[in-house]
Amino acid sequence: MLTREFPPASIGGVAAHVDGLAGALARAGHDVVVFSIDTDGDLPAHTTTTDGVRVVRARTDLPWLPDDGEVLRTASANNQMVALAAGLADWHPDLVHAHDWHTAWAGDTLSTLFGTPLVATFHSTERGRHGGHVPEGAGSAINAVEAWLAYRSTAQICCSRFMMRELLEGLDPTNVELVPNGVDPRVWAPDGTVTREPMVLAWGRVQYEKGFQVLAQAMALLRGRVPGIRCVIAGRGSYLPELQSQVDIEGVSDLVNLAGYVPDDELRSLLHRAGCVVIPSLYEPFGIVALEALAAEAPTVAARTGGLAEIIEGTDAAALFEPGNARQLASAIERVLTDGTSAHDMQKAGREVLRSRFSWDAIATSTLAVYERAINDR
Repeated sequence: MLTREFPPASIGGVAAHVDGLAGALARAGHDVVVFSIDTDGDLPAHTTTTDGVRVVRARTDLPWLPDDGEVLRTASANNQMVALAAGLADWHPDLVHAHDWHTAWAGDTLSTLFGTPLVATFHSTERGRHGGHVPEGAGSAINAVEAWLAYRSTAQICCSRFMMRELLEGLDPTNVELVPNGVDPRVWAPDGTVTREPMVLAWGRVQYEKGFQVLAQAMALLRGRVPGIRCVIAGRGSYLPELQSQVDIEGVSDLVNLAGYVPDDELRSLLHRAGCVVIPSLYEPFGIVALEALAAEAPTVAARTGGLAEIIEGTDAAALFEPGNARQLASAIERVLTDGTSAHDMQKAGREVLRSRFSWDAIATSTLAVYERAINDR
């Protein structure tokens, strides 16, 4: 498996996905090697997880590459991935699995080098992240890489029907398959009795499409409606300065804390204390944060968009609101924080959704079926 991010380095939901899938495959008896990228240069080059997954990390700290040269840095990291893979003695994969455009070059090269099929999972697309349009410059280059990856791979996996439509409309895939995302409830479940506070929690990569600015608007509407209400938004990203400006403009800097990066143990603590988790995304191909919130048994409010809607619609596991509608979001937050019965019903429904649809063992079985078809069709 090839991925830009793998724990403890995590930018978005891809790290959790690859970690969960790789671990389940290893527990089922398969030999799994994950190649990832060490952007900070402070992680060991070779490690093994508790599930027996071997992790190999490539460096990207080449001094002559520009700080904003994402495509150049990605290409450099892919070259190093290939070199590391070729240097593993007595190792020959049966299949190469690339996650998103960040590992397209390495995936295609290793597939050719070892004569094995290439499977690609698309967690999002550049076109989708920009509302159906491909921006000039780096955005256009990334879109071209995505189209090339869809063409070169034997099978393309999407985590939601929303993402399948996005691929079919924008990238002309050759053999697209649906395998949902997952979560390990044991990682997120509360340990004993928890006390919920009038705290609203949101987290993730801080980009415009994540909709945190809508949450800031909703908090302005909630002032005085819920006693003691406050909000924590955890995460880093390029939109953080604009989000801080939005918080200031809305006059809620005393209510909203932009916490930056929060380690997993601290995030779990926040989840177990939060009276309401909010996922305000304007664009969300799947929404792993929704599964993590449900696993933590946190009452949740989510935007009715993309993969989020597919997870929640018809389950009563969370409250839904129209993306970008701050008034609807504020009303949903107020209901969750003030109606204990409603919150309890959400928690019960959430446990059933996770058990029946989103376990990693079930997802690994579905992914193996895609692998076997790719190997047989090659």
